[in-house]
Amino acid sequence: MLLRSDSFKPYDYFDARLAFGKHDPESHFAFAGNKNPHLAWSDVPEGTKSFALLCWDPDVPSVGDDVNQEGKTVPLDLPRVDFFHWVVCDLPADLREIAEGSHSDGITSKGKPAGATVDGGVHGSNNYTQWFAGNPDMGGTYCGYDGMAPPWNDERVHGYRFAVYALDVETLGLSGAFTGPDVRSAMEGHVLGSALLIGLYAINPDARQK
Repeated sequence: MLLRSDSFKPYDYFDARLAFGKHDPESHFAFAGNKNPHLAWSDVPEGTKSFALLCWDPDVPSVGDDVNQEGKTVPLDLPRVDFFHWVVCDLPADLREIAEGSHSDGITSKGKPAGATVDGGVHGSNNYTQWFAGNPDMGGTYCGYDGMAPPWNDERVHGYRFAVYALDVETLGLSGAFTGPDVRSAMEGHVLGSALLIGLYAINPDARQK
């Protein structure tokens, strides 16, 4: 399979219109455009009955003690974990493209609801659900796409993975606020092919200079 995007180039920096957060010279962080990127795929394996889509950041700090703290930095050598930004399954077998901004265009405080996508698939929940838990202004269940917002004091540039999977089943049988790990588990033994794109982002301007 081949995966491409008209919204970003592989291993280049994302424009802030696709991100959840961006650099602000006074407050360090400001909300950004939060549009989902355009994705298109081809060379689909024979027998494909549906697609799943995942976007995740494998560079998220495993310990949050120093995250977004004035006078501190998140060191390069801190162990990192996955943070899912987009979780979709049951996309129809004849689908080959997702338009920019069709799944998300702007930030929805307290999150977008679970349910069907405009393309015929089903949204799962992303990890902003956990990140904003307990926040009175932002807390809620975040489904669909919510873009990049790495810590504004992180020394590392984050590499965001967008992956499309061709599956031999029409549905993974998932519903409600299912997660990225749920999709990974349900896909086991059903993947006929996949394709991956990686883009970069950092809110910390010093990280981009390293």
